[in-house]
Amino acid sequence: MLLSVDVFNQDILGAQPVDDIDFKAALNAEQYEAVTAPFGPALVLAGAGSGKTRTLTYRVAWLLKERVMPSEILLLTFTNKAAKEMLGRVEELTGVPAKAFWGGTFHHIGQKVLRSFGEGIGLQRSFNIIDEGDADALLADVIRDTDKEFLKHKDYPKSKVIKDIISYSRNTFKDIPTVVEEKYPFFFDLSEKIEQFAKLYHAKKIEQQVTDYDDLLVYWLKVLETDAQARDYYQRRFAHILVDEYQDTNLLQSKIIDLLGNHHQIMAVGDDAQCIYTWRGANYENIISFPERHPGTEIYKIETNYRSTPEILDFANSVLDTQPPGIGFKKELKAHREGKTTPYFVHTVDSRQQAQFVATRIEYLIRDQYRRYNEIAVLYRAHFHAMDLQIELSRRNIPYTITSGVKFFEQAHVKDLVSQLRFGSNPNDETAFLRFACLLPKVGQITARKILKFAQQLAGQESLSLFMALRHSKVLMKVPELAREEWPSMVETLHDIYEATEKESPTKVVELAIEGWYSAFIREVYPNWTSRLDDLESLIGFAARFETMEDLLAQLVLLNSETSDRSIDAEQESVRLTTIHQAKGLEYPAVFVIGLAEGQFPLKRAIEENNIEEERRLFYVAVTRAMDELYLSYPILTTQGGPPMRAEPSRFLQEIPPHYFETVSMQRSRY
Repeated sequence: MLLSVDVFNQDILGAQPVDDIDFKAALNAEQYEAVTAPFGPALVLAGAGSGKTRTLTYRVAWLLKERVMPSEILLLTFTNKAAKEMLGRVEELTGVPAKAFWGGTFHHIGQKVLRSFGEGIGLQRSFNIIDEGDADALLADVIRDTDKEFLKHKDYPKSKVIKDIISYSRNTFKDIPTVVEEKYPFFFDLSEKIEQFAKLYHAKKIEQQVTDYDDLLVYWLKVLETDAQARDYYQRRFAHILVDEYQDTNLLQSKIIDLLGNHHQIMAVGDDAQCIYTWRGANYENIISFPERHPGTEIYKIETNYRSTPEILDFANSVLDTQPPGIGFKKELKAHREGKTTPYFVHTVDSRQQAQFVATRIEYLIRDQYRRYNEIAVLYRAHFHAMDLQIELSRRNIPYTITSGVKFFEQAHVKDLVSQLRFGSNPNDETAFLRFACLLPKVGQITARKILKFAQQLAGQESLSLFMALRHSKVLMKVPELAREEWPSMVETLHDIYEATEKESPTKVVELAIEGWYSAFIREVYPNWTSRLDDLESLIGFAARFETMEDLLAQLVLLNSETSDRSIDAEQESVRLTTIHQAKGLEYPAVFVIGLAEGQFPLKRAIEENNIEEERRLFYVAVTRAMDELYLSYPILTTQGGPPMRAEPSRFLQEIPPHYFETVSMQRSRY
């Protein structure tokens, strides 16, 4: 029931009635048109830096002005931070308390629905939500109860990988065999077994009255599909649905929105050109097909950009102009700011010279342009692209922070591989042995130390090499039962490294280490095994810089110390090093995008899998992070996976007319 205007303003809006807001003065023409759109389905294409959050905030205020009750508005976001920020702005603007709205992440709203209507699908109101760690542990228990040998098998996936398969299947509506074939083809023969685990995992959660994060959405949709009373209640209650970052929705989320909003009072806000998460389930077609699913949709384009200079925006627009015809919505960012400098396309000989260029330019920006460290960001497609840069910044004492929080040589998988190289080169290195041996199930430091000592004694007693002793049946009996199947493969890899150290180049030794036991280990243990393998393969090219394993290992240890021991005070400003995915939504006055060589960006894997258009959108996201200065660097020689090879510039740069950037060669650079 609607309140009278006086009661509405007095009881709901308090001291700041929405009638006092001057919408035209507060918004530009594009924003105003979207904010004041007539009731009905609307797709707001908000370009990078165009004031998307402002538009959504004022849309809520406009709905209140039109006498829509706060409780009739549902605002869906992807992060708690975004929800808190947006509802906080609404409260500041309108005076309506944030708690008066139903707003938050999909998962937050899902659990609220299930508290009221979950009993119809077997969930008590008191159900608990378990975090990722507890969910992993519960699934592992289910697998062991079903097949006690499965997780012991060295060629079978561990519980984290199986959980990733189940999760991706549920969020994309693909069956498990299809997901396995797409993401883990080497486990395809186990698809039926994984399906069994998924069903039993589901039953166990119901039995214990717990849900994981995926359940909050899966069950929410199930309630809407099977409970007519619940469906009618929420369809009537939420007269208006606003969805932020709509391009990032997966199929499960879009089905929930479409079912809740069968009245078509949905405003979907997003940018198809910034859809970069399909690898984790986001569905690009959701935003593209929105007008078809909601007849009568009005499309509003917010293209005035308040972030970047005209030169940077001209470059960004040209990135989208290179898309094949018919892909995406046509849009063109328009600058609100005045011009400054053209983006620079910098040719360097290799990644080391690229690192030198970036570091030198950062020093110039700080010293001569009075930039602050936290105004500078270096973006890259994959973590290993920044390895040489981390080394160079450390040498020059330039403070930097990595978004992932872990520097290249500190990453677990890099340290695991290096420990194998160390032990294979020097079997007396007990610390190295403990590092990788403890990766095996039920092998702790005390057990690993006892096994090594026993093998050393056996080698002396029977005149064997240490590696032959480690293979011996007497040693194998000392290994915990759960680790025995993997033990021979691990020891064989160590022996191969040992023999190759005396005969082969460091490059070949590193290749053997990667191709051995550990490559199987990471694909069984880590859902993101492909990116970890990319990191490891970058060490092959790094090894080509050294003549002996002694030199390589010395440098690896020294570099790890050099880049890791420098602690940065939380209060200290620092240059931001980040993958492009993690930079989405952020902005910096000066941005460097490195590694723009074909095979690095776009990634070789993306080229092989024909995922070029998502890579292009990722490049667009990268360049639109820059406010004042944009530097694009291209290493002519790349060393990933082997010796130096000449690479072509990224196709994303070759396709752009050269008048949109200035080309600089390091040989004649003034930097």
